[in-house]
Amino acid sequence: MALDAHDPRQHWLGRTAVVSASGALDLLTSPRLEQLLNATLQERPAGLIVDLTEVNFLSSAGMQVLVNIHAAATPDIGFVVVADGRSTSRPLALVGLTEVFDVVPTLQAAVELIS
Repeated sequence: MALDAHDPRQHWLGRTAVVSASGALDLLTSPRLEQLLNATLQERPAGLIVDLTEVNFLSSAGMQVLVNIHAAATPDIGFVVVADGRSTSRPLALVGLTEVFDVVPTLQAAVELIS
């Protein structure tokens, strides 16, 4: 499978992993994100930030990935989602996921929350 601009990316801030997605996070693209997130958890980060800043469509499949990864993360791994705006934070709030895990509007806020 060729990489394109919509493939999720990972980088590290110390022992905190940041996984970023872009474009549409739907039935076709969410498996790639879930695969990278699961691989990231295998590296035993102290914290995991899922950055949806560049996501312009978040489907139920994308939200299910977040639920799955949150459930797979051990209690000692901080888990935060960065989402701001109608495309991401609004759907997460509407289905009640903001009550399940932390959702913040910026990467900086996520880093501060995990620290």
